[in-house]
Amino acid sequence: MGDQKYIDKYILDHIEPEDAILKELDRETHLNVVGARMISGHLQGQVLTMLSNMIRPQFILEIGTFTGYSAICLAKGLKENGKLITIEIDDELESIAKKYFEKAGVQYKIEQRIGAALEIIPTLTQTFDLVFIDAHKPEYPAYYDAVFQKVRNGGFIVADNTLWSGKVLNKPAEDDFQTRGIIEFNSMIKNDERVEKVILPLRDGMTIIRKK
Repeated sequence: MGDQKYIDKYILDHIEPEDAILKELDRETHLNVVGARMISGHLQGQVLTMLSNMIRPQFILEIGTFTGYSAICLAKGLKENGKLITIEIDDELESIAKKYFEKAGVQYKIEQRIGAALEIIPTLTQTFDLVFIDAHKPEYPAYYDAVFQKVRNGGFIVADNTLWSGKVLNKPAEDDFQTRGIIEFNSMIKNDERVEKVILPLRDGMTIIRKK
């Protein structure tokens, strides 16, 4: 197979072009935000949009807003009167996400919550069609437990970074809580007979989980 960077470029050249607002958001994030590599980016964003358009959700929950790229992508598939609730613990990121929600014209579909997800999730009363998990890796198992009963039967949970740069293949160090969280989450999903699941080798790994 050809050099991966050329394969990646070929893929990007042959999918839907990146939305101008998302391109601007990506550029501003890389210029001004620490940890910019966490942004979803064009390929993953297009996959999220495609999934959302396939599901046509009424309610979406996103755990981990960052600068809002994935929320904009997911919001594109919402039903006309649908709502996306997105949770972010870093209040310094709230304004940039809000700015781009408005630029993308989806601000009326998105409700931003600032705080700890495990404190906010129990207060939510909606039944979600789609949940996207992309936040603090050691808490992935707890996020899953917290949201499961709030997902409708036949609904989907999508988790990002589940291959964690290949670190899941080896026993992690005692203090590598990030990798340990991902490994525990992957094992939990593998053994959960209440769901169907598949891991896509997309970027850093994306697990798609369907509640039976």
